[in-house]
Amino acid sequence: MFKGLVGLVTGGASGLGRATAENLLKNGGRVVIADLPSVDGHEITKKLGPNSAFVAVDVTSEKDIKNALQVTLDKFGRLDVAVNCAGIATAARTYNFKKEQPFDLNMFQRTIEVNLVGTFNVMRLVAGLIGKNAPDADGQRGVIINTASVAAFDGQIGQAAYSASKAGVVGMTLPVARDLSKQGIRVVTIAPGLFRTPMMSQLPEPAIKELEATVPFPSRLGHPEEFALLVQSIIQNPMLNGETIRLDGSLRMQP
Repeated sequence: MFKGLVGLVTGGASGLGRATAENLLKNGGRVVIADLPSVDGHEITKKLGPNSAFVAVDVTSEKDIKNALQVTLDKFGRLDVAVNCAGIATAARTYNFKKEQPFDLNMFQRTIEVNLVGTFNVMRLVAGLIGKNAPDADGQRGVIINTASVAAFDGQIGQAAYSASKAGVVGMTLPVARDLSKQGIRVVTIAPGLFRTPMMSQLPEPAIKELEATVPFPSRLGHPEEFALLVQSIIQNPMLNGETIRLDGSLRMQP
C-alpha cells in the first residue's frame, strides 16, 4: 500500500506517534521517528526493523529538525509524509484563589512553544524537502498531518494553555494548506478525543472507566491504532486538505 513512501513522525516513540509509525511500516513504508533524546532510539529501531530510523529532536529547535531531515534524506532519499504527534499536556486554573496564585506564565509559554510553535517549526521545514518530490498525476508531492485535540473546541477547566495551543494548530491548518497548495503539499489536522496513550494509562482504572462513560459511542478510550488508521486514510485520499477531523466517538468535553 505504501511501498516506497517515507514518513517522518514526531513523538513517534510512543502513543499515537508510535502506532502511526508501526502502521506505515506494516504497509510497506519507511519511517524516521523523531523524539526526545531521553528515548532509547536504538531499542526502538531494533524492534521496528531496518526500514526505520531514530533521531533525537526538540521540535522547537530549527537545528534539530533540520538534522532530522538530513537523516531522512541520507537514509531514505526523500520525504513524503510528516506526522506531528509531539506535544505536552499541562493543567492549571487561570487563577487559584485559594492559594492566591495566577497561572504560571512560563508553563503557559512552554505549552504554546511545544504544541503550537513546535508544530509550525516542523511544517515550515519539512515542506522544503517534500516539495522536492516529483508530483503525481494530481500534482501532489506529499502531505503534512498535525495532531490537535478536542480541547481546541471543548477546553475544560484548567486547560487554558493546552486548549490555546491546540486551537492554534487548528487555526493554522487552512492557511498553511493554502500556502503550500501550489507545491502540491496537503495539510490536514486530526483532533483526537480520549485515547489510551501512555499518559492516559497512568490514571487508575476507575478513573479511566469514568472517562470512558463520557464517550457516547463507542464508550471507551480510543486505540492508538485507530488514530493511525485515520492517518492512513488521509494519506490515501487526496481530497482531504485544509481540514481538521475530530476523532472522538462523538465526545463533547464537559467543564
